Amino acid sequence: MQKVLVKNLIFDFGGVIVDIERDRSVNAFLELGLKEAENYLDPYHQNGFFLELEEGRIDADRFCELLGALCGRCVSFNQAKAAWMAFITDVPEYRLEYLESLADKYKLFLLSNTNPFIMDWARSPHFSRKGKRLDEYFNKMFLSYELKCVKPDTGIFKHLIAAGPDPRESVFIDDGPANIRTAQELGFMTLLTENGKDWRNQLGELL
Repeated sequence: MQKVLVKNLIFDFGGVIVDIERDRSVNAFLELGLKEAENYLDPYHQNGFFLELEEGRIDADRFCELLGALCGRCVSFNQAKAAWMAFITDVPEYRLEYLESLADKYKLFLLSNTNPFIMDWARSPHFSRKGKRLDEYFNKMFLSYELKCVKPDTGIFKHLIAAGPDPRESVFIDDGPANIRTAQELGFMTLLTENGKDWRNQLGELL
C-alpha cells in the first residue's frame, strides 16, 4: 500500500503543545468566588458563559461582568486571566523545538478551543523562553473564539479546510477523542495523544 504524502500538520493547543490541569483552574475560579466553577470548566469543552467565551459569543469584558456578578465582586481582566492561566502547567521547550524542525518540511496549523485570556499570553513574547509568540510556530492559527465555533463541531474544521489543507494530506493531532472522531469523519489522518506525554515518536511513525 502506497504511503500518503503528508503536507500539513494540525495541532491542538492545550494537552498537545502545552500541558494542562483543569483542577488548578477550577480552584483558581473558586478562589475568585465562583462557587460552581467545576460545572463550567472542562479539559475539552467548556459550559455556560465559559463556552460562550470560547465560541466568541461574548468578549472578554462581558465575561468579566458575568463572572463578577456570580462572584459578588468586580473581576478585572487580569484576575480572570490568572484564573484561566492556572490551566497551563508547562510549555515544554522540546515540543517547541520539534515544531521548529517540522516547519522545514510541513505546513503547521493550530486548531484550538481557546479564549482571549489565554491567547493574550500565548500570542505574546512571554509564551516561550526564546521570546517567540505562539503565532511564530505556525503558518496559520484557527481559534474557536475568532471563528465562532468550537471542536468537535465540524464547522471549525471546515474553516481549516477552506484555508487550503487537504484532509487526505494532513495529520490532526489532538488529545480529545471526540475531536479525533470528527477529524476522521472529514478524512484527516489522526493522532490521539495524551496530556503531558511526549508524542514525537508516534507522530514520526506516521510521517
